Amino acid sequence: MAGIWSSGHRYATWRRVWIALAEAQSELGLPITPEDLAALRQAAPRLDLARVAEIEAETRHDVVSHLRHFAEQAGAAGGKLHLGATSAFVTDNTDLLLLSEALELVERRLGGAIRPLAHFARTHRALPALAYTHLQPAQLTTVGKRACLWIQDLVEDYREVARRRREMRLRGAKGTTGTQASFMTLFDGDEGKVVELDRRLAAKLGFERTWPITGQTYPRKADSQLLSTLSGIGESLHKMGNDIRLLQSFGEVTEPFGKSQVGSSAMPYKRNPMRSERMCSLSRRLLTAALDSSLTAATQWLERTLDDSAIRRLVLPEAFLLADAVLGLAADIGGGLVVHERTLAARVARELPFMATEALMMKGTVGGGSRQELHERIRELALEAHAAVEAGEENPLLGRLAEEPALAAYRGEIERLAQPEALTGRAAQQVDRFLADEVEPLLSGVAEVAAETPRV
Repeated sequence: MAGIWSSGHRYATWRRVWIALAEAQSELGLPITPEDLAALRQAAPRLDLARVAEIEAETRHDVVSHLRHFAEQAGAAGGKLHLGATSAFVTDNTDLLLLSEALELVERRLGGAIRPLAHFARTHRALPALAYTHLQPAQLTTVGKRACLWIQDLVEDYREVARRRREMRLRGAKGTTGTQASFMTLFDGDEGKVVELDRRLAAKLGFERTWPITGQTYPRKADSQLLSTLSGIGESLHKMGNDIRLLQSFGEVTEPFGKSQVGSSAMPYKRNPMRSERMCSLSRRLLTAALDSSLTAATQWLERTLDDSAIRRLVLPEAFLLADAVLGLAADIGGGLVVHERTLAARVARELPFMATEALMMKGTVGGGSRQELHERIRELALEAHAAVEAGEENPLLGRLAEEPALAAYRGEIERLAQPEALTGRAAQQVDRFLADEVEPLLSGVAEVAAETPRV
């Protein structure tokens, strides 16, 4: 990702855009010869950023500096560069190329984060665990089912990233304020050639479409929509990271912890969830990037104002670097999660009698009892049991439920419902269906990308 947003790659892409314009103009009859094009292609790799800096010290204009440097390297052909174009022609079209490349990498990184989580979910598809609402034990779920909550968010992020990438459009050859007036002059008023120039330029740079209406720049709303998509990744991974931090504090699940890793300089015994904390921290920063781009889009004046330039040079690369970093962390965490089954079982056993009450209430109601009356009596017994547990006693609730006259017909059910697997519903089957129907088809179409394990 750093390579995509590097100065060298950006300015090499500027030259690629200038050459594509010259090629399309030559094909449509402007006096740019095959020899001119050959000279431009030959000069393109010889970009010298030090020479550009010398020129920019005089001109105080980055595009002009690069243009003059390219022209001096290309000889006579350099005089054919940038015909009818403005600075936004090369900067905006390049930005869209870089954004497309960066989105493609994010797409693969999402696959790289989903893949180990899917393996984790499949492995623990049926392992009972406490489910929480209000951070209070509520019912039972399974470890694999909970992981699918994280995966499902990332699947939605993947689909949105893929859609954004599919719908990317080039700014094209639109002239100074988007009217294409300069190109109409170059082609002596031949509108057909001006339209074809726009189409050919897009095709040469790998796009199917250009923006039909622009000012001097492509609509900055496109940036805010795109960064909102990246912000969605931050939402998903902050949720996942917070969940893992909570589960690690419960002792149920821990993130990867290196053999020589140090958790605290003061407390040698500490095993802090450092990766998840870092993922949450960077995700929060990613969430704010969308606000910067929204403000930029909202404050553009008429056909364009230059206060978009400096902030975009910061926000666009930073947002993608953040997305890349948090997805790398997610893949690393997902590939090394450790489940502590004994702790899980002990926590489930302590709360299990409470978990069984909903099923008993439904059985009693279907058997002819009043749902409201059963709810009240079970609530009273549950509160008494809570008091006993808080006093350090064994949970007495199942025994008291078995003695309850209103539930006498279901005493045989109580022992069955006291088995955790009886109270996880379709959790394991939901994992199976979700992975088969939603996740595996997605992953089959995602090229793997080399993992970049973050240091902690």
